[in-house]
Amino acid sequence: MKKGLYWVLGIVLFILLSFTPKVNRVLLEIQDPTIEDIVKSYKKAISEWPKPNIDYGVEWKEFSPIKTDSNYFKEQEKPNVILGKMLFFDPKLSKSNQISCSTCHDPEMGWSDRRRVSLGNNHLLGERNTISLYNIAERKSFFWEGRAKTLEEQAAGPLGAHHEMAMDVNTLPAKIQSIKGYKKYFKNAYGDEKVTYDRIIKSIVDFQKTIKSQPSRFDKFLEGKYNSLTDEEIYGMHIFRTKARCMNCHNGQYLTDESFHNIGLTYYKRKYEDLGLYNITKKAEDVGKFKTPQLRDLNLTRPWMHNGLFDDLEGIVNMYDSGMQMINPSDEKKKQDPLYPVTDPLLKPLKLTVEEKKALVSFLEALSATKFKMRRPEFPVE
Repeated sequence: MKKGLYWVLGIVLFILLSFTPKVNRVLLEIQDPTIEDIVKSYKKAISEWPKPNIDYGVEWKEFSPIKTDSNYFKEQEKPNVILGKMLFFDPKLSKSNQISCSTCHDPEMGWSDRRRVSLGNNHLLGERNTISLYNIAERKSFFWEGRAKTLEEQAAGPLGAHHEMAMDVNTLPAKIQSIKGYKKYFKNAYGDEKVTYDRIIKSIVDFQKTIKSQPSRFDKFLEGKYNSLTDEEIYGMHIFRTKARCMNCHNGQYLTDESFHNIGLTYYKRKYEDLGLYNITKKAEDVGKFKTPQLRDLNLTRPWMHNGLFDDLEGIVNMYDSGMQMINPSDEKKKQDPLYPVTDPLLKPLKLTVEEKKALVSFLEALSATKFKMRRPEFPVE
């Protein structure tokens, strides 16, 4: 009996030893890929890249490069753009003659103002961080809570706001009409010298449409120039697309889903409370939702978030790594207060390693490229 058992065990051992090399090869194949393997997997056509981690039901678009605007200088020479540029930079569009559109949207500050929140008429502080005008023509809605649906609404909003330019827009056309130097510019743009509110807004919009990001090293990489990004940046892009789950909201050519999300920063019933989209829709499910910003030229548009409280990319990555679930209420608390905000379920604890966080920050920094120092125009005189 014992001899038979030994014989069976011997056969089993022989089989295991015979297949050990194959088993080892299989085990190696199912191990996690190395960073070198991951980097190599992206140095090919985008259609062959590893698929991003996208939650069920999320509509998303693959990355695509932006191009250098070959028509930029021709656009700048158009009469309507020339007029719009003058109006954009001219403080005479404000009640005090001290504030222009460029006060908050300075081309030397990434078409923002580098402040936590905007500063306007009588040094009144705004409620939110100034959104950069980079690529504004590509947006589907405007302002952090999407209150403007067209570029015209976006351009008109600050003119009459008491804490911004505080201008009586009904008297603005006559004010500009009284400046003799503007007459030829309106005639060149519209065929006659008449100044109207609609023409003022349209000209500013036509100028804003020319404000575009320039291609970054990220764009060159997307076009097949694979030495444009370092291995760490490529690895960071992989983390962005997969473990960090960033692609659920920041995707497509401009790295935004053009939608609204509650990321846990509504500060409900606290000092920095802002109910966001709810202020527009009055729907309880919209409390604390804000527009997903585009990430182009990210480094030039700090500080970040709707409240401008964040000026450090490492800190932001750590914040998302936490899952941002600190404000989620219990069912009982939600029943007691229907407006109590709930963080978007797309946000989850990520458990990123130190190496992954560092790579992710490196990738985010590679999205900036524009070196745009627009010269301010000379304004028409009285």
